[in-house]
Amino acid sequence: MIVNDQGVTRLAAELGRQLLARGARVSTAESCTGGGIAEAITRIPGSSSWFEAGYVTYSNAQKSKQLGVPEPLFASVGAVSREVVEAMVRGAQAQSSARYAVAVSGVAGPDGGSPEKPVGTVWLAWGDGERLFSVRRQFAGDRAEVRRQTVQAALEGLLRLVAEENPIAG
Repeated sequence: MIVNDQGVTRLAAELGRQLLARGARVSTAESCTGGGIAEAITRIPGSSSWFEAGYVTYSNAQKSKQLGVPEPLFASVGAVSREVVEAMVRGAQAQSSARYAVAVSGVAGPDGGSPEKPVGTVWLAWGDGERLFSVRRQFAGDRAEVRRQTVQAALEGLLRLVAEENPIAG
């Protein structure tokens, strides 16, 4: 997924400046965005100085295998849930040793929604050491727009987290 959005590029560039100033690195754990957050980050020249790793774990099996998400969570709460994105963040941090991480899982559509989790439902989580934040968002629009909004929200949250603010305050 390539999100050719100047606003997203500006967010990624600012994230890079902030991480470089702190000597810190970030990793991503993505499902519904299919690597879009990592792509936005790596379009910034010099991102190898602050981007550690990107995990695209679209299937539940890969969420478990690559990030250590406990398999029973999928049956009990589903892949699009607070518990799963929080486990994805912790897994990304553990696997990459990056200080900061973001994880996303959602229903981008056009199919796959349910009354409890309609199309546009996305869970996001951010981690910084011991701190962990997560939020459920409901995005509008088609598949591409849901994914673009998710990438933007993920980067905005990372910027707030790096600034030692609450990433879900926006």
